[in-house]
This record gives sequence, C-alpha cells and structure tokens, in this order.
Amino acid sequence: MTLIPGLVGLLLVLTADARLGDSSETTVCTETKECLLYDRVCDESENDNYEVRYYSSLKWVSTDESGYFMEAPTITAFHRLFKYITGTNEQSAKIDMTSPVIIKKKREAWNSDVYTMSFLLPSEHQANPPTPTDEKVYFTDMPDMKVYVRSYGGWMSSWKNWFELYYLRGDLNKAGAKYNSEFCYAVGYDSPMKILNRHNEVWYVVEGEHVCST
Repeated sequence: MTLIPGLVGLLLVLTADARLGDSSETTVCTETKECLLYDRVCDESENDNYEVRYYSSLKWVSTDESGYFMEAPTITAFHRLFKYITGTNEQSAKIDMTSPVIIKKKREAWNSDVYTMSFLLPSEHQANPPTPTDEKVYFTDMPDMKVYVRSYGGWMSSWKNWFELYYLRGDLNKAGAKYNSEFCYAVGYDSPMKILNRHNEVWYVVEGEHVCST
C-alpha cells in the first residue's frame, strides 16, 4: 500500500487525539485544554471499590528522582519538567500543560524509591516533540495497558498515597485480581492553586485477565 506523503503523520495525530481529548469530555480535568482519556473496562456500579480502565499508548515527557518519601523528589522533578514545557528545549517551544501528571514509584535498594514523573505531551507534539536540553529529561512511550484505579480527593502526599494503595491492594486481593506489585502510579489532575474538589488516583497495572469490582 502506498501512503500519501504526510498521511503517516496525520494518522499519528488522529490516533493520539482518540485517547488525548478535550477536557470537556471528562469531569476531572478542569484546568487544561487536553486530558488523558480512557475506556472503562467494567460497568460502573455504586458498589465498586475500584475501576478498571484501558489506556492506549501515548508519548510522555519524563524525569527521574530518588528518595524515601515522594514530596522532595517530585518537587524537583516537577520543576525540571515545567522548565521543559515553558521553553527549555532546543526549539525554545512553549508546550501546553495537560492532565494528569503521573508519578511512577518503583522500589530501589536500601528501601529508597525511584519516582518517575511524567507530563502527557499535547496532541500537536505527540508525533514530534521538542528535543530536551536537560539530559535528565527524556520521552516515554507508555504502552497500551489496563489499570486498577482508586480515586480520592484532597491533597496528594506520601502517607495519603500509602493508605489509598493499601486499600486498593486489599480490594484487589479480596477479588483475586492479579496486578504488578513491583511499581505503582500516583496520579494528580490539579495544580497547587486549586483548593476545592481536587482529584487524585492510585493505579496498579493489570496482569492477566482483569477482575471487575463487586
């Protein structure tokens, strides 16, 4: 099959738009134009203790920091990524902020954790994002995945995430659900300036067949 020049790039953008959409399509993205969208795998019920979602592959800009608690590493990581989207890149391009910000936490030796913070690149930069000038900033192509999700309000913190993950693990174990316990995600949708109706999530990646909440 012969493709018309430029069609490949257009298809990439259209594919990204399919899962990276207008924030009006969701109730949790209130401060950005574009938001990460998903397909709900299980029918929603008032008795659900967690959600099962499907996310398609998209490109993120990421950076790593280590520490025993998430607060200090994530502040450093956020400022590094914020500099990238506000022009600290080879093209001096300004890049729109999207929602959510995700933090992947993985256990390191001596009980320290690696925190990988990622900003979702907006649709116009999915195919060809500006090149970082900071060697600690890199791109991540997140694979297609299903995740178990527990949502909570208020402010994100190490202790709050620990408790929410604890409850999520309990629900998943009770349901007999298999998940990757080697890492987890903390997910935030709001800027520090927003005071009320904040929305956060914790995720575990599904392993094998998903199990719906009951």
